[in-house]
Amino acid sequence: MRYTLRQLEYFIAAGEAGSIRHASERMAISQPSISTAISHLEQELGVQLFVRHHAQGLSLTHAGRKLLVESRRVIQMAESLYAAASEATDQVRGQLSVGSMITLAPMIMPELAHGFTQRYPMTEIRQFEANHEWLLDRLRRAQIDIAVTYDLEIPEDITFHPLASLPPYVLVGENSPFAARSSVSLRELAQEPLILLDLPLSREYFYALFLNEGLEPRVYTRCTHQEVVRTMVANDYGYTLANVRPRSGHALDGRGVVQVPLSGDHRPMVIGTATFGNVRKSRLLESFEEHCREQISNSYIPGMNAPFPDAPVS
Repeated sequence: MRYTLRQLEYFIAAGEAGSIRHASERMAISQPSISTAISHLEQELGVQLFVRHHAQGLSLTHAGRKLLVESRRVIQMAESLYAAASEATDQVRGQLSVGSMITLAPMIMPELAHGFTQRYPMTEIRQFEANHEWLLDRLRRAQIDIAVTYDLEIPEDITFHPLASLPPYVLVGENSPFAARSSVSLRELAQEPLILLDLPLSREYFYALFLNEGLEPRVYTRCTHQEVVRTMVANDYGYTLANVRPRSGHALDGRGVVQVPLSGDHRPMVIGTATFGNVRKSRLLESFEEHCREQISNSYIPGMNAPFPDAPVS
């Protein structure tokens, strides 16, 4: 056998991402390394894995789709050796694929993942950031082992363990008349321009906050990127509703934003871990779940301000 597991991992990453560049960013590996690995596999296996589209990424060939499925199976079998070794030696080791809700990932995952690999040096974490629907789909396909996400429409075949509650709040620019307020109601906001974070299930959650009070928001614009929403708010385009609580009081352009409590009783978003219910959990996965329970709570959340800093730690 003249190909390596690492080359298969690079092929899988490129096949899932649809481009060398995106695979490079996801794997934190140079683009030439991924291109070389794919070329070697094509030469070794005697098939074309991808159709290259100039400036438009890659698409899998018929053979490439088949081999992608088999490559995932090979990697899973290889990783099972680490799981078997862990059970036999009582050590935590191996590679874990962790997905995270895209709005949570920039704050929570760096500290959470680094802390775990420092605690268990023989482990490696592959991180994936996406929306909630993508994460649930990849759990079912066994393409990720666990997801750090919200309790949004969790289906019966997914096991969700809640860790921390994030009540909604209002985010405004420093010059907003609401910036100095102790709280703001949805009725006061209904006629103000809303910069909506437009992600699957998240947008339905924000709409429901208004609908539950018989109101309809005035949406100025929609955006799928959290930092773009924050920057527009900082530049006085309007306000937004949010649950995550970045420690920084500034948008990426340096302008200030202010978090204002939302008055009334509203359903929070709950951060937790999600796993596919039919999968037998390895020692590695159980250890990561335990690590999440220790590190994420109402009184402390990695990378962000906790909503209830004085809450007792469970």
